[in-house]
Amino acid sequence: MAPALEKGSIVAVIGSGAMGSGIAQVAASAGYEVHLFDTRPGAVAKAIDDINAMYGKLTEKGRMSGAEAAAAAARLHCVVDLHEITKAALVIEAVVENLDVKQMLFADLESLVGDDCILATNTSSISVTAIAAKLRRPERLVGMHFFNPVPLMALVEVISGLATSGHVADTVFATAAAWGKNPVHAKSTPGFIVNRVARPFYAEGLRLLSEQAADPATLDAVMREAGGFRMGPFELMDLIGHDINFSVTQSVFNAYFGDPRFMPSVHQQEMVNAGFLGRKSGRGFYRYGDAAAKPAPHTEPAQARPESVSISMEPGVTKAVTGPMELRLKSAGYTVAHRKPLPNAEHNEAPAFHCTGAAVFLTDGRTATERANANKHPDTVLYDLALDAASAPRIALARADQCSDSAYFAVVGMFQAAGFAVTLLDDVPGMAVMRTVAMLANEAADAVNQGVCSAAAVDIAMQKGVNYPRGPLAWADTVGMAQVVTVLSNLAATYGEDRYRVSPLLRRKLANGTTFHG
Repeated sequence: MAPALEKGSIVAVIGSGAMGSGIAQVAASAGYEVHLFDTRPGAVAKAIDDINAMYGKLTEKGRMSGAEAAAAAARLHCVVDLHEITKAALVIEAVVENLDVKQMLFADLESLVGDDCILATNTSSISVTAIAAKLRRPERLVGMHFFNPVPLMALVEVISGLATSGHVADTVFATAAAWGKNPVHAKSTPGFIVNRVARPFYAEGLRLLSEQAADPATLDAVMREAGGFRMGPFELMDLIGHDINFSVTQSVFNAYFGDPRFMPSVHQQEMVNAGFLGRKSGRGFYRYGDAAAKPAPHTEPAQARPESVSISMEPGVTKAVTGPMELRLKSAGYTVAHRKPLPNAEHNEAPAFHCTGAAVFLTDGRTATERANANKHPDTVLYDLALDAASAPRIALARADQCSDSAYFAVVGMFQAAGFAVTLLDDVPGMAVMRTVAMLANEAADAVNQGVCSAAAVDIAMQKGVNYPRGPLAWADTVGMAQVVTVLSNLAATYGEDRYRVSPLLRRKLANGTTFHG
């Protein structure tokens, strides 16, 4: 493993916008001499003033000493001519996302800097291989993809193009770590890690909305309060901006030659067409402004507590998912009796909770109506995946079309007695959290299977880059490979779309009985 660049080395940052100035702030704080360049008059001076103001705020909050702030500020240098960066050990480009512009810039840089200087691009979407293609020595160009805001976001994707030297990638990896970041290695493929693996988080939310599973506020609440995500898909898209989010989805979709897994949403296209871009336009899925009130999620009214609850289990069935739910019901005062699986089902359907005649299953990618028909048990209710069933404040349910009101209300009362706010979703396959997590795990597994990154890297990237509560592959380990494969297979059968095809690596893990982080 190559060592980091020595402290005191010169790091040149080209572009002093939000990303460039953030990179400059982090590098100077870590002890590197930063030469900041921008073609816009006065842009660098303003950026340095803003960075120094931020150092002042950090000092006030006790996160830097006055001496540290002064030393970091002294390491920031305004550069007015690219010829002043000839002694740089590392040059990081953070300019407009345009291949021609980047190629021309790096061709100029290559003629100015020394042979040992590493060239890095902060591109979020352009092929690193393509950017390097016209260089005399393409092996010294690497992707160094930071996330905004750079000082706060821990992730750096270190992207190797086809020509990138392993030593160069390792040096940048070690340097990013020395700057206090969590770097991960990845190959130059469309979307790299985060922008590829995150697509299902938005795509499945948009599909749930288009199928009228629930309104945006309700789906967001389920993803936050049951799934443990910091933000739901609709509030996050409003924050990012629908023009940007839709553009990234289109870019990945086109780069993968129309793979249906990355299909853009017509609904989101209509949002962009209408100018409903999210927070920055004052309207997206929600309205923004002083008078705007965010709509409340749907929560079922209080129902009577059923007298008893039982559970049916098959021999050998894992209790990793049902166990915490059973414990929570017990903590609510229920004695959860164990019983045999449903006697009339075409397939043994266990584990299942039972109360007042209702059978309650964790979703497996089928609709409640389909399961009720297969089991010959009309009073069927499904519940969605929760990050932590022992502490989640909300649970989502779906009821079969055949289910009686009395049976459904008893199930609602059971979950309410256990301390859940209960949300009813329309009977869509896979519900909300389960289908989203299954698709995230599937995309992450495919990235690993195709050599884009390691299993550890993809989980670090999704936690540190987009604040997921758990890495997708760690989540697959917890839920169980069999459950994830079953959910995806049932979604594929229901929709008849290649979008839900199961990653070969998930099938292989299921077949050999291993996990990603065992």
